[in-house]
Amino acid sequence: MNPVSPYQYICIEGNIGAGKTTLCELLAGTYNCKLVLEQFAENPFLPYFYEDPERYALPLELFFMTERHKQLEKHLLHPDLFHEFIVSDYTFVKTLLFAKNNLKRDEYRLFQRMFFVLNAAFPKPDILVYLHRSTPKLIENIRSRGRDYEQDIKEPYLKDLQDAYFEYFKGESSFPVVIIDVDRLDFVNNPNHFQEIKLLIMQAYLPGVHRISLVN
Repeated sequence: MNPVSPYQYICIEGNIGAGKTTLCELLAGTYNCKLVLEQFAENPFLPYFYEDPERYALPLELFFMTERHKQLEKHLLHPDLFHEFIVSDYTFVKTLLFAKNNLKRDEYRLFQRMFFVLNAAFPKPDILVYLHRSTPKLIENIRSRGRDYEQDIKEPYLKDLQDAYFEYFKGESSFPVVIIDVDRLDFVNNPNHFQEIKLLIMQAYLPGVHRISLVN
């Protein structure tokens, strides 16, 4: 067992604006872990997608899938002797969940086949931590971080993504999925909140879904 973490591959997941990347960066500042962050801003179709989703959904999702695959192949399939474990702000299955929400049915069927071929080579996470926030709080966070192309995101879109994640979690029993309600937590500015979340992540869990609410 790892002297710091019982896990070698930790994925921090969540909806848009949940705080995934920020938490990963905080964990990397605490532990000797390899940090894998999604390079979403490099997707040239992202601004166009939010303006015209129907037209740009397929190229958007194809670009995301190939770039995520390339990045995870580099970091997951080649051992790193200098870091104790990996922390990533996404899991590859995110590709399929977003595609299901964004693509037309026939496009999704084709996309799904490609996804399963690419996903076959990757190890599953040892633990997936999902940061759950209410859709109003997500909207608040999205507005405050000020990315122009995100400003028109609406609550129903975020709710659909949330539902896609939760539906996926119901069928996942091969590794622990820890859902942490963080609506009332500020793990950026409150060290006690970060400490609580950090301790939760580093606990050993049985496979399956675990839902946790922390009171500030």
